[in-house]
Amino acid sequence: MATATTYGARDHARAQEGTHAEAMPVVPAADWPDPPCAAGHLVWAETVAGGNYTHRVLARGTELRLTDLHGEACAHLLLFVADRPWERLNVADTVKVQWNAYLGEGRLLLSDQGRVLASVVADTSGRHDALCGTSTLVRNTERYGDGTPQSASPAGRELFKLAAAKNGLQPRDLPPSLSFFQGVEVREDGALDFTGSAGPGGSVTLRAEQDVTVLIANVPHPTDPRPDYVSTPLEVLAWRAAPTPPGDPLWEATPEGRRAFLNTAEFLAARGLS
Repeated sequence: MATATTYGARDHARAQEGTHAEAMPVVPAADWPDPPCAAGHLVWAETVAGGNYTHRVLARGTELRLTDLHGEACAHLLLFVADRPWERLNVADTVKVQWNAYLGEGRLLLSDQGRVLASVVADTSGRHDALCGTSTLVRNTERYGDGTPQSASPAGRELFKLAAAKNGLQPRDLPPSLSFFQGVEVREDGALDFTGSAGPGGSVTLRAEQDVTVLIANVPHPTDPRPDYVSTPLEVLAWRAAPTPPGDPLWEATPEGRRAFLNTAEFLAARGLS
């Protein structure tokens, strides 16, 4: 189909309606095949290509499942309170408050206000990282020859800048991120060992404990030693559910977690949100 004229370009564009690619959002999300919940509850359904990004605002109680489809995805994640983006994921507090540097089922993702942004309610991968952050333009340019968003080897921070801009945020608003599906372990001497992926099909499910803005960059882990830029598609599904209630084992698992949930509940109650 000729696209040299405006009419030809329009006809070509319209002819693409209904076309499906391996990596794309599905709108409406309810059209996603084999959803993990009642189709009417699905609010986000997307496959994110390697070297790409996505973002969404999710309501409190929404559950978000990330799946490493082919075993080489790495989902770098940032969270912001939706209407108050100055409260955001604090990876350092997430680690030190819970006395644990390793993410997994039962862990909480905390803000610097001592409140819970999201909880990890399921994990079949176990290969995650809360220590290294994401890749940068300088580092990717050194390793792969380019790190710009339009290149074949975009850096995670550069993609986060694009996702942030689409949510009214600036580069200065981007804190260190955490990542899922590519693991790192700390040796006795303090050095880091890259442990890589657990293989295809691993998933992690988060529950939003406040209204949150989610930014995701699917790029190689910054400590991945391979010379090639290896990044495969990431499945993102989210559905309506309920926040963690008092008395839930996740709420009561540790004194530190209980206090973080209490801080969150008190803040939401004062705003008439719980």
